[in-house]
Amino acid sequence: MLYPELFRDLEEARWTLASDVPWDRFDAASLSDEQVLTVKYNAITEWAALPATEMFLRDNAGDADFSAFMSIWFYEEQKHALVLMEYLRRFRPALVPTEEELQAVRFPFDPAPPLETLMLHFCGELRLTQWYRRAAEWHTEPVLRHVYGLIARDEARHGGAYLKFMRRAVERDGDLARRSFSRVGVLMASGGRAGKPLHPTNLHVNKALYPRDTVQSRLPDPAWLDHWLDEQIHFDAECEQGVVRAILANLSTLLEVPIHDVRELSRYRKAHAAEA
Repeated sequence: MLYPELFRDLEEARWTLASDVPWDRFDAASLSDEQVLTVKYNAITEWAALPATEMFLRDNAGDADFSAFMSIWFYEEQKHALVLMEYLRRFRPALVPTEEELQAVRFPFDPAPPLETLMLHFCGELRLTQWYRRAAEWHTEPVLRHVYGLIARDEARHGGAYLKFMRRAVERDGDLARRSFSRVGVLMASGGRAGKPLHPTNLHVNKALYPRDTVQSRLPDPAWLDHWLDEQIHFDAECEQGVVRAILANLSTLLEVPIHDVRELSRYRKAHAAEA
């Protein structure tokens, strides 16, 4: 089982709101209204770990190891929402998300193949790590910069944990896992070419609720995410290519084949699909 090892590793790296956030370093003059509004939206999107966890537990009912890991992932993701809301409570209480705004992003996700969902969220963690690193650079208020740094490091560790489950899946499920990971890898590494990097936040997950079946669509301002990426933290094409390189490098190691670009990954996917 991976859960005991992951619990120990993540426990050693865990931070607390009480002792690891330098609240006393807050500098009101370094915080703009534009910047602080993004904190509210990031808090709401982090809250969406709740329906994602419900999905993971439902679709992985036969996998006790991964389901146990969800206890760690869910706790840490909800702590991200909590620390951002605590920041607002202390320094901009009028912007603390309401319960109605938080509830709006809790909606059922359609069942999906567990291995494809695992790969999707692995890529999502890689991308979110870089988004938050850019956010830490963009913000000018010292406490907020520190908070985004903490969250970014958590997301990187979560990506590493998902990768361990992916390695286990290749060992257990062989070509089924390879097909699932390469299929989703092509999707997640190609999104930026269409001008919209893909992440679980902006993917459609419930046909019955379409088009309001993405987390992004249920935010108070559905256009916020694109504006945050393009106009505020400036997550440009060069940044996106860094994420794509990380996805391809990890897949190359995982699948034990050299994969240098999306075309090579697509050829690999097609070859395995034909064999199936």
